[in-house]
Amino acid sequence: MKILVTGGTGLLGGRLIPKLIEDGHEIFALTRSISSHAKLKSMGATPVDADLESSTPLILPVIDAVVHAAALFRFSGPREPFFRTNVDGTVALLKAAESAGAKTFVYISAAGILMDNGGTPIRNVDESTPIFPNHFSAYLASKARAESMVLAANKPGFRTIALRPPAIWGPGDPFSQGLPEAVRSGQFAFINRGDYAFATCHVDNVVEAIQCALTRGEGGHAFFIKDQEGQTFREFVTSLANLQGLSIDKLHSMPYWLASAIGRLLDTIWAVTRKDGDPPISRSMIRMIGREFTVNDAAARRELGYVGRTLRDAGLQSYEETSARR
Repeated sequence: MKILVTGGTGLLGGRLIPKLIEDGHEIFALTRSISSHAKLKSMGATPVDADLESSTPLILPVIDAVVHAAALFRFSGPREPFFRTNVDGTVALLKAAESAGAKTFVYISAAGILMDNGGTPIRNVDESTPIFPNHFSAYLASKARAESMVLAANKPGFRTIALRPPAIWGPGDPFSQGLPEAVRSGQFAFINRGDYAFATCHVDNVVEAIQCALTRGEGGHAFFIKDQEGQTFREFVTSLANLQGLSIDKLHSMPYWLASAIGRLLDTIWAVTRKDGDPPISRSMIRMIGREFTVNDAAARRELGYVGRTLRDAGLQSYEETSARR
């Protein structure tokens, strides 16, 4: 197939494009940065210069499918940029994909779009659980709205599917990269000691799910995907810390309500003072990682043939293998 990928230079795109090429597909990669051309070409993709946020209609080459993995992700910040990139950009891509002859549109959504504003623990939920398009988190709200638009665009001849991974991890992920400084500076603290179940999805398992969704699955549906093995958030952080020679034994812990209140305060300070980047603690961050969160991916296993072949030990080894190649 001829497949257009967005987010080709990101964590997921960097693992996805080589795998799709290995499968025999011809890959086009959307980019608005000249600096990314060399990286995309080195992976074997053909760069396509385009800006999803432009007022100019998006023109794509003739393609068979789209994998939309690009998104603005931050824990904090004003809402407008999130909706412009994640919602308006997705709508523009849907229109352009159909005009370019695409028959399949795979959208990388987020499992967190069903988190409520109050911090309710989430246990083994399936796709029937309501989502929150008006969430206080601009990221989660924009992803929820974009997913709804993708699924609503499904029709005969244009199959749309949304994949909902929880926390994506793997070589180069922002969480593991930021962990050493957060631990050493004392800015990292557990919520309720981190002793709660927490679903994750290794980047290679997301790639596997995309490969499945390109040819299988009823259109107009969303599918949770996750790692096979369960763990607590503390166990997840410990495994990543051990890879980097970090000890988490002396890290502090605080209750959820306190962490959320601190996050809300820091969000306000950052907004009023217009500071760059995210605060060390934000309300959105605490909501995403501070409560029990597990999902049921039985539908993806049944309808897409998804397995989640990359187990935890292999996932951790992927960090070392990538580091050794550099």
